[in-house]
Amino acid sequence: MHSLSRSPPRRNSQAPDAPGLPAYDWHGIERTLGEQGHAVLPALLEPAQCVRLAARYPQDALYRSRVVMSRHGFGRGEYKYFAYPLPAPLHALRHALYPRLAPIANSWNRLMGQAACYPGDLDTFLAYCHEAGQLRPAPLILAYEAGDYNCLHQDLYGERVFPLQVAILLSEPGRDFTGGEFVMTETANDGQRADVIALRQGDAVVFAVNQRPAPGRRGGVRKVAMRHGVSRVHSGRRYTVGLIFHDAR
Repeated sequence: MHSLSRSPPRRNSQAPDAPGLPAYDWHGIERTLGEQGHAVLPALLEPAQCVRLAARYPQDALYRSRVVMSRHGFGRGEYKYFAYPLPAPLHALRHALYPRLAPIANSWNRLMGQAACYPGDLDTFLAYCHEAGQLRPAPLILAYEAGDYNCLHQDLYGERVFPLQVAILLSEPGRDFTGGEFVMTETANDGQRADVIALRQGDAVVFAVNQRPAPGRRGGVRKVAMRHGVSRVHSGRRYTVGLIFHDAR
């Protein structure tokens, strides 16, 4: 990462419900990410915070665009990209999580022989995105109803990509919806693997956006490609927030 010329997006003031981070075992999270490509962050948001965020889905002034997934072959359902400034809880979480994840991202790059070195704070990294013309906020909120699903995909959005992202479940499984499991797959030269990740309301999963390093079968390190999606929702309504750390073109 080199000298940065563009100003980062405007900061939010800290609202009363802007969260800090629970006391997670970050060494354990790094180990699990290295082994599986994903790790759960329990109770990242309180249930009341989840309800407030989901209730703001109809407030179009908060968002820069809306995507109906079936029109683009992405699945069924819809999502909206937040505009800047982000809601205070998401702004706070994005800034609190990034410095925890940047050292893991840098370690992964070293293992995979990639030169990119991510700075320690989010605003510096966003300015680096802006130098490449990636000016639009990428965090989003997704809404699914019965029959909806999200095809396996990667959220890249431009040349400058942070290799980890976070998805937060805002709805409670079994009460607000059924089905709709978070799914991750990995693909390497020697095979494929799929995981279904169980989440409760307020839980988050941090996961690889594109590739991750994995032990080679004969020593060394190999790259495995990661994709994520959501299985078909059987009933109810499911809301999720996606915290993506790079901005988009």
